[in-house]
Amino acid sequence: MPSSTLRGIILIMASMTIAAFAGAIMKLLGEQIPAYLVAWFRFLGMSLLLLPYLLWRFGIRGLKPARPGMQLIRGLSMAGATTLFVLGSQTVDYADAIAILYAYPFLLVIIAVLFLNERAGWPVWIGVTVGFSGVLLVIRPEFEEINTGAVLIFLCALILSIQLALSRRLGAVSPPLITAFVGAVCATAVLTPFLPGSWQTISESAWPYIWILILSGTANQVLLVYAFADSDASTLAPFTYIEIVAAVAFGYLFFSTLPSFLSWLGIGLIAASGIFVARARQITIFPRRASKL
Repeated sequence: MPSSTLRGIILIMASMTIAAFAGAIMKLLGEQIPAYLVAWFRFLGMSLLLLPYLLWRFGIRGLKPARPGMQLIRGLSMAGATTLFVLGSQTVDYADAIAILYAYPFLLVIIAVLFLNERAGWPVWIGVTVGFSGVLLVIRPEFEEINTGAVLIFLCALILSIQLALSRRLGAVSPPLITAFVGAVCATAVLTPFLPGSWQTISESAWPYIWILILSGTANQVLLVYAFADSDASTLAPFTYIEIVAAVAFGYLFFSTLPSFLSWLGIGLIAASGIFVARARQITIFPRRASKL
């Protein structure tokens, strides 16, 4: 195995583990402050942390976004997805929330076929069908009483799939780290108008979590970019599902919850189907190898 591939695998596993940790912090913060405020702090902090490096690396002119309209839509999707996740995770066990979120690779297949003129053979559609079956096992919808939290997280997965489809388009015209930065700036701008009307005093106990979220969220994005700069997406795809395993661990650590038997079965179907779909298509939810950082 080439050293760059091994490095990419290590980076993607670290990135996904940190992503699961950041998600748990968002769930905790959502119990103390409004969901949109959690998202605002995350993206504002990420923007400020990335700015000095990007100015040094690319200069002020390098920060000019390619396809600004698409960048703005992507930023809007980032703000919406994060807010929906924080809201939804308040009434759903954390590991189940992450498992439902992993409907996005299957949703991305549908978006790619309908809107990006990509093709998918019958093995892919079988994988997508089995994957959605796994999601239903985790959600276990009861028609008499719908779990709104699970619905919100599924909507988050849908928006995330749109965001990643846009990322793939932008990957051809913009360095990934610039795209991440511009998206964070746009997300911050989109959320800022909501602050004056419902700003609240943040308790001292919330501030450590806010700083941890900013640092972990930024680290997740940076490691993700460098992982896919070192290795092909199809190679790294199976290792992204470490996030679900990490979510189980953090769910138990922070919230003392473990998935039920049906949830475990659903998680297994989601992970296996996601890996199968990625291998079958030789593409994944992420852009191909990045040549510029």
